[in-house]
Amino acid sequence: MHFNPYSAIGYCWEALGAIWIIGLLFTKPTLRTQSAPSRLLYIALTAVGGLLIAGYFFPGSVLDAHFVARTYAVATVGFAVTVAGCLFAVWARLTLGGNWSGIATVKAGHELVVRGPYALARHPIYTGLLLALAGTILAYGQWRGIAGFFVVVLALLVKISQEEKLMMETFPQDYPGYRQRVKALIPGLL
Repeated sequence: MHFNPYSAIGYCWEALGAIWIIGLLFTKPTLRTQSAPSRLLYIALTAVGGLLIAGYFFPGSVLDAHFVARTYAVATVGFAVTVAGCLFAVWARLTLGGNWSGIATVKAGHELVVRGPYALARHPIYTGLLLALAGTILAYGQWRGIAGFFVVVLALLVKISQEEKLMMETFPQDYPGYRQRVKALIPGLL
């Protein structure tokens, strides 16, 4: 039996989706949330980025061209990066526990989580998701993936700005110091 890295990448994303859906059952009630316009902007940008990555925009265009040779070795490396990103995102999701939400919110009994992956990045779920996306994009090697990646980054920056605002309001004593000590997405850099 031959390992198919493309199928395996799909299974990684399906498993991640299942974990996220199951996790919905264990979230705390929401007290406050981001504004509807910022939520809609985030959703719209995420959808456009995802559709670009999946190839639903501009089929047959220059975006379908490859930036790297589509080989078994490249696809396997892409798979490994996808797995690493998914595992990091799951670790962060499990560490966050009932505080998690798909949109920027403050939950009842919200805690400022600074342990585990949150000691490395303030938004480690996004770090993991971006790493997983980078692996998937590498495996497929098309320019549309890179274009979609940057749109997803933009979407996450919109969401991060809303989350940061809510955390500063909710934890005015502790969050500024945490923000100073821990980078948003890439440990030590960004």
